[in-house]
Amino acid sequence: MKKQLFCTMVAVSICLLLSPLGTPAQSTDIPKYEVAAEFSSLTLNPGHTEPGLGGRFTYNLNKHIALEAAGYFFPHTCDFCSTGRITEGLFGVKAGKRFQKWGIFGKARPGLASFSKGAFNLVPIGGGGPFPFRVESRRLTNFALDVGGVLEFYPSRHIVTRFDFGDTMNFFGKRTTGFQLITDPITGVTTLGAPIISPAYTGHTLQFTAGVGFRF
Repeated sequence: MKKQLFCTMVAVSICLLLSPLGTPAQSTDIPKYEVAAEFSSLTLNPGHTEPGLGGRFTYNLNKHIALEAAGYFFPHTCDFCSTGRITEGLFGVKAGKRFQKWGIFGKARPGLASFSKGAFNLVPIGGGGPFPFRVESRRLTNFALDVGGVLEFYPSRHIVTRFDFGDTMNFFGKRTTGFQLITDPITGVTTLGAPIISPAYTGHTLQFTAGVGFRF
């Protein structure tokens, strides 16, 4: 189901991004700049959603295409899902069709996603004992790509309300996450074995954003 939703969003976004390319670029009377305050949420897995806040700056090249930069911060620390506090920084393009009072667009915004507790290591310690190690969490920053759709409404010339729906893809590289734990069945003493190597993979996260902006 999630894969089908992702494929649908990607297809719609590509169509919207390409749709303006068939018509000549033309000047428009819309304001060139937008600044907005936004609420965002990340659905990391079914039943677990992280709320956050952020801001966006948009530069409208013409009626159909805009460049924009956005940043979001999710302050809640999720210990059991190994993310910690999440920070996103994105920059990309928005393209589509704008009408008098509303507009529909596709977006593609690459950037970085940072997790304050995204990785951990098992560090050996001296002194013996049943657990001769400690767990150390550390920040993990990786490449991200936000792809999806945008719906906008224009109550006035200078005000825009916006709703974003999309898939934020996080590209995790190959990394060492710790060591294997080996427990002696007779003595009960735990020791550290060979390092654990995690293969590279891409994580998909459903992201919803809503905000109000000022155009000038």
